[in-house]
Amino acid sequence: MLALPLQVIDNFLLQYNVGQALLLVFVLSLVGALPLRSLRVYAVQFLSFGLIFMLTPQSMLEEPHWKFLGIALLVLAPMVYVSARK
Repeated sequence: MLALPLQVIDNFLLQYNVGQALLLVFVLSLVGALPLRSLRVYAVQFLSFGLIFMLTPQSMLEEPHWKFLGIALLVLAPMVYVSARK
């Protein structure tokens, strides 16, 4: 009974890699934090997703540019945190 919907979802997800899925979750988390209007929350998100991108094995990401995104987020996070107001 659930085999057909799961096959459709699986066939759809096979087109994407882990890096693209992580990027989607990152963007959704940024949109979810919009009502808070806190740069410190954004800095924590940048830091956590930068670590996730850096710690994810390269074989799962398939492209090296995801690691560079992780480095950029790790560099950006402290700058955003320091520039935030109390």
